[in-house]
Amino acid sequence: MKTTAATIIILALLCAPAAAREGFVTPEQSHPLAILPTPPAPHSATSDAELAELHRIESVRTAEQVASARADDENQTIFLFKTVFGEKFTKENLPAVAALGARLKADESANTGAAKEAFHRIRPYNVDKTLHPVCKTKTKDDSYPSGHTTVGYLMGLALIDIAPERRDEILARAEAYGHNRLVCGVHFPSDVAAARLVAYAVHAIMELDPSYQKEVAAARVELRGALGLVAAH
Repeated sequence: MKTTAATIIILALLCAPAAAREGFVTPEQSHPLAILPTPPAPHSATSDAELAELHRIESVRTAEQVASARADDENQTIFLFKTVFGEKFTKENLPAVAALGARLKADESANTGAAKEAFHRIRPYNVDKTLHPVCKTKTKDDSYPSGHTTVGYLMGLALIDIAPERRDEILARAEAYGHNRLVCGVHFPSDVAAARLVAYAVHAIMELDPSYQKEVAAARVELRGALGLVAAH
């Protein structure tokens, strides 16, 4: 059986040691503390307006929206975009895509972790005890920026590099994924906006990294072949 170059790349990625498969971009490269504004202080006019918006969302959220938000709360993998790519978009079918997603999750942890620790923002439900969050809660003050939202956009932007013809659908899913943090009641709107900014900054740096380019190339061959998409140029 003839082994293709793409197969060799995929196998190399899957067999790489864990240390070599950490994220592509460090916070020393992306400078999240320099690019993010300081979040609104608790009980400031802006913070109170954000809490009012969370109460509004809570008052109108449906059982279906709650179920969707809870499902997204449990899924920080690249396969959250299954709604865009269909039933074949699974880790079993797409090991190179899964490996790329794991590295992107590491990028989120590295690049939001420093900001979360520095800004030390209290979660909205810990500021306002009359909120009723429907997803997992925590006592740690690490609301800003939203990690889930950063993951959603990082993975979405990588998938646009792979399947640019699905750009609008991918971005719509990333936006919905971030909005679900508000439906959950676990983040302020400005946490979600800050996360989107971090994701775009990290992705811009990432695209210049040869290792990212290599992994995206392998994932592109795998995904487009599995889904029967026309070869990308």
